Amino acid sequence: MKFGPSQLAYCTNIHPAESWEETRKMLRKHVLTVRDLVCPEGESFGIGLRLSAVAARELLENDQLPAFRDWLAENCCHVFTINGFPFGSFHGTRVKERVFQPDWCDPARVDYTKNLFRILAAIARPGDGASVSTLPGSHKTFQADESAIRRHLADLAVWLDGLAAETGRDFHLGLEPEPFGHFENTRETLAFFDRLHHDAADSAAIARRIGVNYDACHFALQYEDAAASLDAMAAAGIRISKIHLSNALALDPRDPAAIDAIRAFDEPVYFHQAIARDEDDGIRRFLDLPDFLAAGKSGLLEARVHFHIPLDAEPAPPLRSTRQQVLDVLDWRAKHPGACHHYEIETYTWAVLPGNLRRPVEEQIAGEYRWVMAAAAANP
Repeated sequence: MKFGPSQLAYCTNIHPAESWEETRKMLRKHVLTVRDLVCPEGESFGIGLRLSAVAARELLENDQLPAFRDWLAENCCHVFTINGFPFGSFHGTRVKERVFQPDWCDPARVDYTKNLFRILAAIARPGDGASVSTLPGSHKTFQADESAIRRHLADLAVWLDGLAAETGRDFHLGLEPEPFGHFENTRETLAFFDRLHHDAADSAAIARRIGVNYDACHFALQYEDAAASLDAMAAAGIRISKIHLSNALALDPRDPAAIDAIRAFDEPVYFHQAIARDEDDGIRRFLDLPDFLAAGKSGLLEARVHFHIPLDAEPAPPLRSTRQQVLDVLDWRAKHPGACHHYEIETYTWAVLPGNLRRPVEEQIAGEYRWVMAAAAANP
């Protein structure tokens, strides 16, 4: 959908689909329903596609890709971005640290990402930019070899330059900082990109092709000001490839009722990192929600938990959301309309939401679209 000078989609990682056949069925069942609920008649509906490594390989086989391109045209849809963070299964099984595997040390991650760009080269509309979002290199607990990460990213930037010259499209990869990622906040992101440029044979290609996927939830967890963070990245020459419009949970850890309420969000599929702020304005990080629940809370003033909740549905007190971070991002967008052209609603946790927050999935997504469009219109 049109979003001023930008494009807005929702990420289809909310729908379980691992093979291409499952993805195709998901698009027909869910995406077209959401399109009919929110997209103005006659306007092409932008899709934020999620493809597993298996689905991407299958889509590139036989005549599947031309058939998909035809399906998009017939249904007044287009794909401008792909979520390439989850390589394998993303629903119904333990995801947690596995979503970071393989990381950017592994050539399998490079091959998968190239497949996603090959798909975009075939299906993206002429003249459109096309993006892929991915993990922030690795996970801190993996103790990754950063030199391998930087080498693979630098090589990919040169490869993307060639693909862009061949197709006339603006391709870019967005690395997505996340708590406990190889880099997770503004300071670590700036330092990583400085090292990436320093070692690269073609720093200009990196500036064109490798940037950041800014996830509002993730940076809210870090207690960072959205405008200051985005301005710092832009000032450092880091491309803002895509912005995820997403919410985290927040609570007062001194309130026993809040601690009881947050237990309803402790589930075994996804990482729900918790970051707490103490009386001295220090930060305490917890790898997952059970670690936070088991820890002492003395001296803590606020805690934020990595659990994406719908943008238009506040949790019941004593819990609250970090919705203000999304509003701050939209305010920054209004002041910098050309800084980022890809925006994506990314509330992937529908299947594990507590019942009081869960609606039929298409209605939830449509409600989030309406909330985003209204919030953006209120701050033109």
